[in-house]
Amino acid sequence: QVQLVESGGGLVQGGGSLRLSCAASGRTFSSYAMGWFRQAPGKEREFVAVISWSGGSTYYADSVKGRFTISRDNAKNTVYLQMNSLKPEDTAVYYCAKPRFIATMPKPDTSDFGSWGRGTQVTVSS
Repeated sequence: QVQLVESGGGLVQGGGSLRLSCAASGRTFSSYAMGWFRQAPGKEREFVAVISWSGGSTYYADSVKGRFTISRDNAKNTVYLQMNSLKPEDTAVYYCAKPRFIATMPKPDTSDFGSWGRGTQVTVSS
């Protein structure tokens, strides 16, 4: 069973930046796309970004497009989320997720993801 461990969250002022990391265990990391989701208090978990297994394709939620960048380093079994121009509405717990199926680009929906980290808190002050 893969383990996903997020890090890099914290408190930041509006307009600031944070870089999240997700370290994955196992030997098949480079064969799977990877995604980031977030969940704010009282709201459902929502899609943020996804990256293909090779890193050649990415897809973002409209709410973060142009501000967030997803990337990966398959040699380090790690996926990143660079977050710039942060807004108070970006405040949430951010989760790293691995899709259910190998080598496919998953739908931007929680149903296509089968493994989740515990999350890292991001708080943006106004």
